[in-house]
Amino acid sequence: MNARSHADDESRKEFKDAIRETTARIARRGVYLHGTETHKEIVELDEALEQFERAVHSRGGDLMVDEAPAGHRGEPDDPRFMLPQRVATMSVSDYIARLAQAIAGMRKKR
Repeated sequence: MNARSHADDESRKEFKDAIRETTARIARRGVYLHGTETHKEIVELDEALEQFERAVHSRGGDLMVDEAPAGHRGEPDDPRFMLPQRVATMSVSDYIARLAQAIAGMRKKR
């Protein structure tokens, strides 16, 4: 094995590890994953979730408080701060659009 192919193998391993970690982080947030999402979809989904979290924090919310444990119904301080659920039939792009709508809804004054 030459140095270049070793470096390529190492890069592929690092990329797969990063995708695996990102997928696990998404799952820990309680977001349904089909297991068929592409690498690009995983990255886009993670970015959209981070935008949602930043929007919640910028409005004084705390996802640790506002999110219910798995299998329980949440009772957030503000219902706008609850992470929208992704149902099994929802594509990644549809869920990202749903997150964008939730963020837009946070901007509206109550």
